[in-house]
Amino acid sequence: MPLDKQVKSKVVSDYARAEGDTGSTEVQIAVMQARIAQITDHLRTHPKDFHSRRGLLLLVGKRRRLEAYLRNKDITRYRELIKSLGIREVRPR
Repeated sequence: MPLDKQVKSKVVSDYARAEGDTGSTEVQIAVMQARIAQITDHLRTHPKDFHSRRGLLLLVGKRRRLEAYLRNKDITRYRELIKSLGIREVRPR
């Protein structure tokens, strides 16, 4: 289930580092967070939808790896991003 176009464009414009930025790490993590929230809401109403649950787990893992990358690259940008998104900090392994 793809993200609604208006929601995605709003998320991209909110977290873009420059005009036309759609691929920076911050934008990717924010879009994934919006999709995770959408799938989580779907799973609250359909608790036996295991295919969507698997997709959710894959997205969470992908987001976690991107967060670790951003944390290693620039810790201040990472901390600002997780604070604005309201997600927990990734513990390095």
